[in-house]
Amino acid sequence: MAVGMEEEMYIRREMEETVRRASGMFRVVLLTGARQTGKSTLLRHCAEKGRGVVTLDDPGERALAQEDPGYFLQRHPAPVLIDEIQYAPELLPYIKMAVDGSDDRGQYWLTGSQRFSLMKGVRESLAGRVAILELSGLSWAERRGTVRAGTLAELASGKVVPSGAPAKAKEVWESIWRGGYPELAARPETDVRWFHASYVRTYLERDVRNLLRVEDERAFLAFLRCAAARTAQELNVADMARDTGVAPNTAKAWLSVLEASGVVYLLRAWSRNRIQRAVKRPKLYFEDTGLCCHLTGWPNPETLEAGAMSGAMLETHAVMEVVKAYRNRGLEAPVFHWRDAARREIDLVVEEGGKAHPVEIKKKERPTASDAAAFGCIPGEVRGKGAVVCFSQSRAPLSREVGVLSVGDL
Repeated sequence: MAVGMEEEMYIRREMEETVRRASGMFRVVLLTGARQTGKSTLLRHCAEKGRGVVTLDDPGERALAQEDPGYFLQRHPAPVLIDEIQYAPELLPYIKMAVDGSDDRGQYWLTGSQRFSLMKGVRESLAGRVAILELSGLSWAERRGTVRAGTLAELASGKVVPSGAPAKAKEVWESIWRGGYPELAARPETDVRWFHASYVRTYLERDVRNLLRVEDERAFLAFLRCAAARTAQELNVADMARDTGVAPNTAKAWLSVLEASGVVYLLRAWSRNRIQRAVKRPKLYFEDTGLCCHLTGWPNPETLEAGAMSGAMLETHAVMEVVKAYRNRGLEAPVFHWRDAARREIDLVVEEGGKAHPVEIKKKERPTASDAAAFGCIPGEVRGKGAVVCFSQSRAPLSREVGVLSVGDL
């Protein structure tokens, strides 16, 4: 693709300023994330004049990096962007030696799609020298070309006010069904189902084979579909193993790959005792709703909206929008779910400013006080202002402590 055409199709990313700030503070910047989320495109767009670019997708460059990493770095001196660094982890110790010899910031920009195998080498070789950022697919604001008003906690507490008209349901369901891969937004004419089918095949052939010795790809694909069907549900690995006919240990290993490659997100359980969070079941969410819709067989936005998974898909969309808001700032999302023995549930608990902000996500236009009934289960001394996220067109609060937000406000 010509450079001019690539620039013309570029979609502004919320993480641009975060990349520039990180590059001014650290000697190395590593941008991770699932395939096709736009990592290389973002860094190329942010790159200053004079920064070299090399991709290890090139077999020749990959072989040189693996066999003679020192000479590779001589051929591609800093400042440089090295794409797909997971193909040559041998480079990491040499990058460490290179940056230790200079105090310059932003010497090396790296991208990587396989956190499972990559992060150990990064932590061992580049600890204290690298800023690690994670890029998700396009956010709602990025898809619409607007500016996000603030984090969910800021919106719920009233520190910031949503701008623009509340989102229309039809637009939201179309966005959920298409998903957030930049290629689909930059090229609206792309056949969505063909794109996702190709994505699954590429993922199986390139990532799964590299990360695991999967002898039966059909079994792994069945497991992938099983995970998609359970989006927005509490994780039960034993049930997933049983339903797909694999051993529990195999299911655990495969789930780790799905999480490490940015396909699924595990939302931890909230409690006042931080130690307890590690023993309660997390909830599983697919990171991209479009891919999830493809794997669960929804042929268009209309059938999705009317279907049995609509509530789960809406919740998945909302939760991942909140996660993206923090990731794009270079932060780990302080988000959790909550459920007690009496089966009272809160979809999302956002910890910010010393407060726990409860959030419910509803497929309705007119929320009522009953939608926030479980919020009182969070002790008053730690409970911040909460919100019901729905399709309301008025944003009129339910009470002094519970606001109403449009799905598009996230």
